[in-house]
Amino acid sequence: MLVFSTGRSCISYKKLRKKKPLLTPDITVMSVGTEIAYGEEMIPDEGWVQYLNHKWDRNIVLEETAKFPQLKFQAESAQRPHKVSFFVGNDEAQEVIKVLPKRLENRGLDVKIIYSGGEALDVLPQGAGKGQALAYLLKNLTSDGKQPVNTLVCGDSGNDAELFSVPEVYGVMVSNAQEELLQWHAENTINNPKIIHASERCAAGIIQAVGHFKLGVNKSPRDVMDISDDRIKTIHPSHEVVKFYMFYERWRRAEVENSEHYMQNLKEVSHLSGIFVHPSGVERPLHDCIDAMRMCYGDKQGIYFRVWVDRVSAAQIGSDAWLVKFDKWESSEEGSNCCLVTALLSSKNAIPSGFTWVHVHQTWLTGYRVEDEQSWLF
Repeated sequence: MLVFSTGRSCISYKKLRKKKPLLTPDITVMSVGTEIAYGEEMIPDEGWVQYLNHKWDRNIVLEETAKFPQLKFQAESAQRPHKVSFFVGNDEAQEVIKVLPKRLENRGLDVKIIYSGGEALDVLPQGAGKGQALAYLLKNLTSDGKQPVNTLVCGDSGNDAELFSVPEVYGVMVSNAQEELLQWHAENTINNPKIIHASERCAAGIIQAVGHFKLGVNKSPRDVMDISDDRIKTIHPSHEVVKFYMFYERWRRAEVENSEHYMQNLKEVSHLSGIFVHPSGVERPLHDCIDAMRMCYGDKQGIYFRVWVDRVSAAQIGSDAWLVKFDKWESSEEGSNCCLVTALLSSKNAIPSGFTWVHVHQTWLTGYRVEDEQSWLF
């Protein structure tokens, strides 16, 4: 299960998704832990809303914070029912943090103040926050009989600190984490073996932590040079899909050797009579598509070009047949394009990866069609 926990509001988060290649999470926690939404439809958790209403009155918060001229409102899109957000410098923020909670307590509220990034100050209900939202989710999942086997939290800023305080979770602060989080780490979790400060940046730091805590494969599919030389204990068709498209990206960026060996490997995992249905509707044998891919080696070298897959789901529909559905994205300097993919894979022990591609059918996602359809290979 993938959960995004962000300080961004719902509006800001949705704008970011249109600009950046983000995977679709199972759960989204937004506005510094004050909003929880489920699935692609982002269905709100009404139980969490009711919980946060305890000893909270947004109007009173606005009245009291108006008495601090050093607080400057963030954009209207950042203001939420259970979050009032400001910009303020570090020294002035410390003054506000010392005085404001007591004033609000005297008016019957119970709040917390989170300061992050050296400029952002958020006033929230006491029960809110990224850590409390995570604890709430873990409790609910356990009550539903879906207790997670392992939970890894990842962060880089001050408003992530609470995540690392949730009992029984593993945690990683990426190497490029902000000073405020590293200071909190030094003061609170430096001797906790389940919390590490990674030596790698961003997503690489997360992968490093997955390996460090032995939670899974600690190598990105993007780093697999030879798709036939990827040895994992548990073979799954979803992994096969991701592995193929990451190799496809590296081939067109000339980040792997231009070797006939790789092309033969692709043909070995493609059924001899397999068919690829292009988003335009044109049908071609899979082996012909691999030959076309051979001719495009390095055509994206030195320019921005990324490929990723999202919303991958796999269902076994026979003793050796799997139906895999996913979104396949390509991003370049011209923008992003996407098609919806349905693939039929056959599981064969004789194949090194365990799977053979039998049929691939693609259709354009509305609004993301490629102008030059001949440039879309797979």
